[in-house]
Amino acid sequence: MRTTLRGPRALRAALLAGAGLCIAGSAQAADPLVKACAKDGQFVIGFSQANNAEPYRQHVNDELTAAAKEAPGFTLQIADGAGNVNTQTSQVDNFITQKVDILLISPFEAAPLTPAVKRAMDAGIPVIELDRKTVGDPGKDYTAFIGGDNFKIAEEAGKYTASKLLPDGGEAAVLEGLPSSTPAVERLNGFKEGVKGNAKIQIVAEQAADWVPDKAQTAFAAMLQAHPDIKVLYASNDMMAAGALLAAKGAGKDVKIIGTDGLPGPAGGIEAVAKGDWAATFTYPTGAKEAIEMSKKILLDCATSVEPTVTVDTTAITAENAKSMMGK
Repeated sequence: MRTTLRGPRALRAALLAGAGLCIAGSAQAADPLVKACAKDGQFVIGFSQANNAEPYRQHVNDELTAAAKEAPGFTLQIADGAGNVNTQTSQVDNFITQKVDILLISPFEAAPLTPAVKRAMDAGIPVIELDRKTVGDPGKDYTAFIGGDNFKIAEEAGKYTASKLLPDGGEAAVLEGLPSSTPAVERLNGFKEGVKGNAKIQIVAEQAADWVPDKAQTAFAAMLQAHPDIKVLYASNDMMAAGALLAAKGAGKDVKIIGTDGLPGPAGGIEAVAKGDWAATFTYPTGAKEAIEMSKKILLDCATSVEPTVTVDTTAITAENAKSMMGK
């Protein structure tokens, strides 16, 4: 004869059964992100770089290479996407075929690289995105994102403009990066938000120059013709700031230029500020050290999870600190 529990006895039995399931579940350890992880293993990390021709991206490559050399058993392979989403997609697929242990990627454009990232994740390869994101959420659609907060960095540049460069107001302009990339959109919006603190500032022109100096030079020359009273130009990267400086000199205009990236070296923003050519630049950290540290957690420490978003802080490079930052 089958007995059916009712009332308090049924509730108590259900609670006990649930508790048993919880205990069983908690006893099961979560699987590591990479099942072949080991303290003494040999691992290949594939990095799909958006475009090696950009000085910032070469800076990232250099810092990644240096950090990977310090990690035992790590081999880093860097593929140059050459500013072409089809090329970068093929390279990601090649890394999947090679069965690399971790995929690092700085997507040239967000949406077109999203399916390739999904294929890597579906193949069981953790994906760490650097600087730029694909479509989706870190920790779900890809393992993690490491980079600066583009919106916040540009917002700091806007606040610096509002308080230091144009405290009495005036006209400003913005050179945007490639509009289909997330940093371009975030930096444009961040700067516009930052200058809101000074109602006397007008942003009279904004145009995409796709991160490229010659396009920036052409675009800013046209801006100065249309708006000869522009006093501040915010460029979404150091390369466009360099192009804007040439345009300003060609027009005989004294414009305060702000870059973004804070690159070292003779052609970088730090030296441009130190020489007095630009008013400021705001560093965009590479995240290279953090990416290799996260890779070590996954591959050497057999981590079952990692922080989905790691934000690396910016530094404002101005006339006050530029010379001391050179060479660092």
